[in-house]
Amino acid sequence: MAKGYLALVLHAHLPYIRHPEDENFLEEKWLYEAITETYIPLIESFNRLVQEGIPFRITVSLSPPLLSMLTDRLLQERYTKHLDKLIELSEKEVELNRNTPFYETAVMYRNQFYRTRYIFCEQYGCNLVQAFRTLEEQGRLELITCAGTHGFLPLMKVNPSAVRAQVGMAVEIHRQYFNKSPRGIWLPECAYTQGIDNILKEFNLRFFFTDSHGVLFASHRPRFGLFAPIYCPNTGLAAFARDIESSKQVWSADEGYPGDSNYREFFRDIGFERELDYIKPYIHPDGIRVHTGIKYFRITGRTQDKEPYNPHSAHQKAIEHAGNFLFNREKQVEFLSSIMERPPIIIAPYDAELYGHWWFEGPVFLEHLIRKMHYNQDTVKLITPGDYLQMFPCNQVATPCDSTWGNKGYNEVWLCGANDWIYRHLHIAADRMEELSNKYPNADGILERALKQAARELLLAQSSDWAFIMKTGTMVNYAVNRTKRHLLNFLGLYKQINENRLEETWISELENKNNIFPNINYHLYRSHYNVSA
Repeated sequence: MAKGYLALVLHAHLPYIRHPEDENFLEEKWLYEAITETYIPLIESFNRLVQEGIPFRITVSLSPPLLSMLTDRLLQERYTKHLDKLIELSEKEVELNRNTPFYETAVMYRNQFYRTRYIFCEQYGCNLVQAFRTLEEQGRLELITCAGTHGFLPLMKVNPSAVRAQVGMAVEIHRQYFNKSPRGIWLPECAYTQGIDNILKEFNLRFFFTDSHGVLFASHRPRFGLFAPIYCPNTGLAAFARDIESSKQVWSADEGYPGDSNYREFFRDIGFERELDYIKPYIHPDGIRVHTGIKYFRITGRTQDKEPYNPHSAHQKAIEHAGNFLFNREKQVEFLSSIMERPPIIIAPYDAELYGHWWFEGPVFLEHLIRKMHYNQDTVKLITPGDYLQMFPCNQVATPCDSTWGNKGYNEVWLCGANDWIYRHLHIAADRMEELSNKYPNADGILERALKQAARELLLAQSSDWAFIMKTGTMVNYAVNRTKRHLLNFLGLYKQINENRLEETWISELENKNNIFPNINYHLYRSHYNVSA
């Protein structure tokens, strides 16, 4: 047995963005960038480790909206076209940068895009969910779920049926894709409030995550601090808290590894810097400049004068940082194990998109961290929270305190002057959805279709991403319009259902446009829904 354990947790989520009416919708690029820069590089790294016979265990949360987008045929086809454009652009860039300091980097991008296309189209048939499922079957990943559309559960709890639908839909979607129930859940934004665990328990979930203070400020002082889970009273669900030190080394803008001067500068992209006539075929048709993913400069420092990016130097720095991270975890575990009666567990959760998209060298860092943990030491071992609970089923009982991992640690990011207007509308819609579910327990035909679409529209309106975007001030109009549009669609369906005048043409249009969760279970909104029925 190791002296202690490290649980790396990657939360993979994007809001559901699919616009069949316009193949040049800017926000769809969020998915394309994440596939190219995060999901495929991580899958590549994990597969290399499997081929080398290196054992590892990592927890990955795949949100239901992300699973739905990754398996949507329209988005798969659009992403393939997007890749073809990137390959064409990268070929031009290689020729353009011959005999310049940027040539090696241009070749790197070209090779990456060709490799990405092969992995996406040939190896996995355009369906990356297969890759994650295979890695779980190989024992390398533990896949867990997240709330249905990443709804901010503490602010939805005024209507328990709304929370139940978010959780229940997530568990059903996970079973649909992976043929098994998840043991754990990533609460959206790590947002917990007392009573949420009661609903999680209904769906046989066993653990969730909070931010550090969620456990540190629990109803009883945690004997082992952040380094062992606590069980919620009455439900027995385990709460695992984020470790402060390991998070800071990666997340901190000032002290974290991603800010190293050798790493790639995210904000210097040729989409904004090349002449418009040259770059126009590869940005928005209206001439709106966007990120292409081709970036030639390194961070350098807090200056506008950036030096050329050196892929080899950045790669070596990532290996060095992986060694430093492991050294710190070893020392942390050696100390903790000397004062604890059991091996500690260090919870290190991150947004998956940090690795590759925001921190280009992140997948290299992770791959070499795992490799070094296997070959260079025997103090710390990778583990998943589910495995840890099997090894150590006896834990302290205490109620976690309200918490999120947002700025200042509570609800402020998702409940502020920029977004507080949305909640009264969401609450009214949730009450009305519960009313419809109670009123029509055995609907079929067009009525059943209308009820299912009403549930989809409500779930999509509840996404915490919209409130977050309103707070941060980026793409605010899009977030506001999405919230209003889904609520208006819901209210229109509610009115048509109650007035018994269903317009099949309009319902079909909504089903085509907002087609998340084809097998959605609108019964989840019933006041006394029986999970086991």
